[in-house]
Amino acid sequence: MMAVEDQKSTSDGKVWGFLKQTFRHSTTGATTSSRTSHQTHPPVDGTNPHTSASVSSVARSLLPTRRRLKLDPSNKLFFPYEPGKQVRSAIGIKNTSKSYVAFKFQTTAPKSCFMRPPGAILAPGESIIATVFKFVEVPESNEKPVDQKNNRVKFKIMSLKVKGQMDYVPELFDEQKDQVSIEQILRVVFLDPERPNAALEKLKRQLAEADAALEARKKPPEESGPKIIGEGLVIDEWKERRERYLAKQQVEGVDSV
Repeated sequence: MMAVEDQKSTSDGKVWGFLKQTFRHSTTGATTSSRTSHQTHPPVDGTNPHTSASVSSVARSLLPTRRRLKLDPSNKLFFPYEPGKQVRSAIGIKNTSKSYVAFKFQTTAPKSCFMRPPGAILAPGESIIATVFKFVEVPESNEKPVDQKNNRVKFKIMSLKVKGQMDYVPELFDEQKDQVSIEQILRVVFLDPERPNAALEKLKRQLAEADAALEARKKPPEESGPKIIGEGLVIDEWKERRERYLAKQQVEGVDSV
């Protein structure tokens, strides 16, 4: 009986030793794998600057472009359909941003179209009515009048934020290409001048306003200083009145004599 118990205790000791050895190996393996995974995978809070920069640039490209200008009409240019003539359209452009903005026209048909002005710089809140000129081709005898849907002539208005008031030069858009925004692509729509409609009446009002603004700019500024008569001769108002008074006195003296 004692021999059986000794045998049992001996076998139990062997089993317990085997289990301890197995547990020790498994613990060591888990620790090693944990270290390995720590080495191969960087911490979550440690970010790669190049990756974050590329992600942010992609995110910015997906955001809608904030417009600096308000256009009227918003996406079309209306022209009276008069084949063989140069016709005009008009578009109102207003700077709705808080900074000075330069704008520029471009067209797919530069030989038959031009803009007045082709570009300008607007102060915050400033507006202008631009005039667009276009020559309407005469359709051939076997062709129908031009189909508006097939008209491929388009205009593009671009904008650029500038530092302040300055003279407009087209090279501004070449020097800062990465800052240029496309405001709108405008398509051409022809109107029948014999059929009055709201779009045609609005176009006439805009053209009249643009012509009036152009005439106002042509007028010389009023002179607030002394008059300049001839070259190098300056006469003030009081001096001119005094000379007229003396001349009148001389005439009266001669008559009395």
